[in-house]
Amino acid sequence: MNVVDCALKEVDFYCAPVEATAHQILELLELKEVELSILLCNNDFIQILNRDYRGKDYPTDVLSFSQRESALDPMLGDVIISVEKATTQANEQDRALSDELSLLLVHGVLHLLGYDHEEDEEAEEMEAKERAILSQLQVEWDAASR
Repeated sequence: MNVVDCALKEVDFYCAPVEATAHQILELLELKEVELSILLCNNDFIQILNRDYRGKDYPTDVLSFSQRESALDPMLGDVIISVEKATTQANEQDRALSDELSLLLVHGVLHLLGYDHEEDEEAEEMEAKERAILSQLQVEWDAASR
């Protein structure tokens, strides 16, 4: 059984729907017996992390911190999502907040599994995987809107 732990930092929100989506994502990725931590926060909090760990002093929508030392390690890592940034992006794209959070969660989990989007070929592979998972979650997404 997978373990998903969600916490809140400086944001008033509900973890239960995000945890449920995370369980679905892990199942769709055929991951079993893994642990995932999710932190839902505001822009100020994620900006500090983005500055301290990535050298980018602005709020971002999602950050991932892998805890895995090998493919056999049950601890995937941490996905941090700014609910404030997600809300802004959802409004800009005329998308439900739940869909935006699903998109960010899929993106973050894929980063934990080693997917990246720095190079064009990597980005295409990651976007294809995101699209496949989001389709199964019944979330429509246009990569250009990200």
